[in-house]
Amino acid sequence: MDMSCSACHADFPVLNNMGRQFKLSGYNMSAGQTGLPPIAVMLQPSYTHTQAKQPGGAAPSFNSNDNFAVSQVSLFYAGRLFGPYASKLFGEETASFLNKIGIFSQTTYDGVAKTWAWDNTEIRYADAGTIAGHATTYGVYLNNNPTMQDPWNTTPVWGFPFSGSGLAPTPTAATLINGGLGGQVVGLGAYAMFDGSFYVDVGAYRTLGTRFQNNVGVDPTGETEISGLAPYWRLAYTRPVAGATWEVGLFGMSASTYPGRNANAGTDKINDAGIDSQIQKSSGVHDITGLLSVIYEHANRDASQALGNTTKSSDSLIEYKATVDYLWDKTYGGAVQYFATRGNGDALTYSSSVTGSPNSDGFILEANYLPFNKKGGPSFWPKSSVKLSLQYVIYNRFDGSTSNIDGTGRSASDNNTLYLQAWIVF
Repeated sequence: MDMSCSACHADFPVLNNMGRQFKLSGYNMSAGQTGLPPIAVMLQPSYTHTQAKQPGGAAPSFNSNDNFAVSQVSLFYAGRLFGPYASKLFGEETASFLNKIGIFSQTTYDGVAKTWAWDNTEIRYADAGTIAGHATTYGVYLNNNPTMQDPWNTTPVWGFPFSGSGLAPTPTAATLINGGLGGQVVGLGAYAMFDGSFYVDVGAYRTLGTRFQNNVGVDPTGETEISGLAPYWRLAYTRPVAGATWEVGLFGMSASTYPGRNANAGTDKINDAGIDSQIQKSSGVHDITGLLSVIYEHANRDASQALGNTTKSSDSLIEYKATVDYLWDKTYGGAVQYFATRGNGDALTYSSSVTGSPNSDGFILEANYLPFNKKGGPSFWPKSSVKLSLQYVIYNRFDGSTSNIDGTGRSASDNNTLYLQAWIVF
């Protein structure tokens, strides 16, 4: 697209109106000002300190505390599928169709696990026209992570916190749609935005074969396998309100699953449903975004119970997130989030929790500095970007624990995490 990051983002990676339109248009909008392929590299050096040491080390080859790491190295190919070369390769007539096909592809080296794997990846075709008198942007997509296609930052894949430490304890429980399938599945769907206000997205996902997953760096051992197809749906409404852009929506997924890829006892049935809202306003030097999401999961665990993975035949889980993100003069930013997870306790389902409880809640505080966001990077690479972040995670409750009572040995606050990170993109 050959534009600065601030053209499409508020506090990166939060999308603004232009960024949402770029995504809806299939990553294929272009100013036609560059002959270079749409390739970028991201480095994330980091430092992690937890309030209490982690016995045995934070991860293999790391200390029990105060760890430095290169958390991620990612290679991106994002834009038109054939970059600026479609007309040269296929001629103008064919290129007019091919340039409507865009790609977002991320391959990541995990500096904690010391492994490479494919990351969020999507190909989509997008076009615009008129349907029943309504101006419509529409498209079809193929991707490997439910909700990555969404144009708002309220659904799981691109929701806050946008990055966190892989060297700090994190709560055990999460809904299936919230990271439980990323990289393990492939989904095909279609979407449409009517009159810039009504958004509809329907699709279906299935689990990829073990050989393919191993070939792209994903370890399928013990994962939740979808039986057949899992439908995904999304409805949203957006409109201007008092100089701001407001969105409210619903999303969900329903899956019959083999727990741990074990089909011997039949399937579990997992239903996730979410509600979300976002309000965003840019005024002068101020960019402010408010985000809210609630995800409710109900699961029938007949297969898991038969396999001895849970004591109950059904359970439920609910996740709350409320976030305010602010950016001043495109340079100095901050964010605050309250998060909470609540559900039914079970010593087998949550065996890694010493209390057998999924209940966690707390706050995330973050300060950001984006030195190149306003005027661009240095002269030798003007499109480069840097985001320096200081993040502090505070736990009021962690997997049911609040203090050192009941012999748990580790309080919720022991897991409080100071995380410093640089996002370097070029």
